[in-house]
Amino acid sequence: MVRLDGKSNGSLVQVRTLDKKYQRGSEEIHVLQGLNLDVDRGEFVAFMGPSGSGKTTLLNLLGGLDVPSAGSITVAGDEISHMSGRKLTAWRARHVGFVFQMYNLIPVLTAFQNVELPLLLTKLSKAQRRQHVEAALSIVSLTDRMDHYPRQLSGGQEQRVAIARAIVADPTFLLCDEPTGDLDRSSADEILDLLGRLVKEHGKTVLMVTHDPRAAERAQVILHMEKGVLVEAAEPSRS
Repeated sequence: MVRLDGKSNGSLVQVRTLDKKYQRGSEEIHVLQGLNLDVDRGEFVAFMGPSGSGKTTLLNLLGGLDVPSAGSITVAGDEISHMSGRKLTAWRARHVGFVFQMYNLIPVLTAFQNVELPLLLTKLSKAQRRQHVEAALSIVSLTDRMDHYPRQLSGGQEQRVAIARAIVADPTFLLCDEPTGDLDRSSADEILDLLGRLVKEHGKTVLMVTHDPRAAERAQVILHMEKGVLVEAAEPSRS
């Protein structure tokens, strides 16, 4: 269950009094202010709010791409707020799957090779890597496109390859930043269906930033951000 009061002890993700500020010349920009958040394993959470409200900043902090100015972040028992850069890189590789609006596929690599990339940092054998990649591509229904290059795929297929890459190492959770923002409605619905299946059938935890109300409605809980503060937790309507 998602909580905003900072009183849960057994959650997968625990955020406590999180602050993030930047210095822009003589001006101090306070992006996140005293934020508390608890997310249980296997939940699908959508973050909504106007541009500049802190949604992507929060996602970057949860994924260890940035460090907080104050407060703490604990994921699966690991307190990541003060990890060294080297430890944080290793932690990210093991625990976080990233899905972005732009697919960030490498054009000269096939779908198989793009999905395999995170596994090249592991001790898995070539045969084991192939097994993992084929399993991930099967989950996103692209085994028949594994030898295709990104230019030979549609936008929706490229995003499915990106999701396969995100799940291939079996991460603790997925962080999705506008994953349908560059897609038409039909392709977007396919990606949202896939994310929903990852939660329901594979027990994945998904945290998604979106501006699209129809995308947010696919989540189990919608959190609204206003000026760096979580102001509301709501279950999406099921019309």
